[in-house]
Amino acid sequence: MIEILNPTELARARETGALVADILRTMQARATVGTNLLDVDAWTKGMIADAGAESCYVDYAPSFGRGPFGHYICTSVNDAVLHGKPHDYVLADGDLLTLDLAVSLGGVVADSAVSFVVGTTQPAESLALIDATERALAAGIEAAGPGARIGDLSHAIGTVLTGAGYTVNTEFGGHGVGSTMHQDPHIANAGRPGRGYTLRPGLLLAIEPWVMADTDELVTDADGWTLRSATGARTAHSEHTVAITEDGVEVLTLR
Repeated sequence: MIEILNPTELARARETGALVADILRTMQARATVGTNLLDVDAWTKGMIADAGAESCYVDYAPSFGRGPFGHYICTSVNDAVLHGKPHDYVLADGDLLTLDLAVSLGGVVADSAVSFVVGTTQPAESLALIDATERALAAGIEAAGPGARIGDLSHAIGTVLTGAGYTVNTEFGGHGVGSTMHQDPHIANAGRPGRGYTLRPGLLLAIEPWVMADTDELVTDADGWTLRSATGARTAHSEHTVAITEDGVEVLTLR
């Protein structure tokens, strides 16, 4: 399903995007050395409830996960890159943490993710991974706009990631959003320009480059959700929800 939002729905999407950005900004500030991931999840639950919003994760049960996710935010640490299930883990200095959040407010969803290093130890490899995904995200956003093709975004993202020396997994990537979290079109993190769905004003997209340091192969944790690099290498993931407008593209989840 591909939804095209009307002006009223787009106004709601801006509110949802601002909420997602605010929660992620708050959780990034709170996720310091000594913080338990379960506390991050509880704080997120509280902020969602206080805003009168709904979690897109707690009851989410797709075919690639094992049962309902059961938590309010994805917390992926070090070699975990996607769908990190919060658990009893205390953050240490130098950990690379990705927070990924999707909520619904007023019937419209926004989705965003940020990777950062916890504490004062800032490993160069981790910073390079984060930088590559952030630059790839910026390139994907720049390639978007009315009349652009999905392949244009995928090509722009993949060019940055491979140019930084990483291989790209295309199994999971960006996607449409709207009244639900995961919609068509799929946005692979590598592709050919001029191919795929043509973007139209009113379309919401979650663009999300992610990468692993020395592999493109994923393995699934025993929790049935958390996806990790097959080699144990560190990972990073950056994501924004954007709206295609008559004039170009608007980023809704800027922090």
